[in-house]
Amino acid sequence: MTAILLAFSLGATGCNNGDDGPTAPSGPPPAGSTIRYTPVGASDVTGVGSSVLCLPFVVDCPNGTGYAFVAARQLRAQNYTVIVTNHGIPSAVISRGFQDLGRQYGKTDIAGNFIEQQMPFVPADSTLVTIFAGVNDVNVISAALAGGAGSGDRNAFIDQQVRNFGSDYTTLLSGIRSGAGSARVIVLNLPNVAGMPFRARSPLPERQAAQRASVRMTTTVINSLPNVAVVDLMCDARMYQPSIYSSDGLHPNDSGYAIIADEIVKAVTLSYPAPKSSCAQMTLVP
Repeated sequence: MTAILLAFSLGATGCNNGDDGPTAPSGPPPAGSTIRYTPVGASDVTGVGSSVLCLPFVVDCPNGTGYAFVAARQLRAQNYTVIVTNHGIPSAVISRGFQDLGRQYGKTDIAGNFIEQQMPFVPADSTLVTIFAGVNDVNVISAALAGGAGSGDRNAFIDQQVRNFGSDYTTLLSGIRSGAGSARVIVLNLPNVAGMPFRARSPLPERQAAQRASVRMTTTVINSLPNVAVVDLMCDARMYQPSIYSSDGLHPNDSGYAIIADEIVKAVTLSYPAPKSSCAQMTLVP
């Protein structure tokens, strides 16, 4: 799973950290209108872990059980016309920098990155763009630490990577807004990766590192993005229930993707609350 940025030109009011402008949160889309939805992300977009996988760069996948396609069906049930273009690339990270860092430390399965392989191809007429970025990047940081990076100061290394992630996110968001000027932005932050089932048996230092990276990516980067609504996965207790994950403990199953889809639909159609500044889920690991 990879963190989500949702960009929607007609979406719901959420966290607005700047002056109102072309990308500022607005009201729900008019009844019966057309939503052109481009999800940008990794395996979460294609629905890895769910019962019906959807191939990347396919215009639509009507029976898909990943969050993007479940959300599209729910919006259609509310009388919207929804056109989905799936831009998800399984295993992708946010940038070339994270891709190279991962490969340097043995993560040779990274297929691409959002900035180079997805951002330039977001259709200009998109009105809803979703991006979930971060979980794969946290796993890159964990792999680098396991390979000896940051041996002098692990926390300093993590914090530098979080700053890099923040710069990359700004580039990604700016590029999407530049190419799809009517798109409204909503973001999904990260759950605490240390609390996800695939990390349950990891050594304590690995879980501490995953927590530091994912919580700081959420609180210092994603939750602080200007003129966006934030879907708060970090503080959603449901995101830590093993029953909503597939057998790998990383990717959601149908139930998990349905939870995310429900939040997307709320963010599109309702006034959506700002993310919490703190919660118990941020400190799961001592």
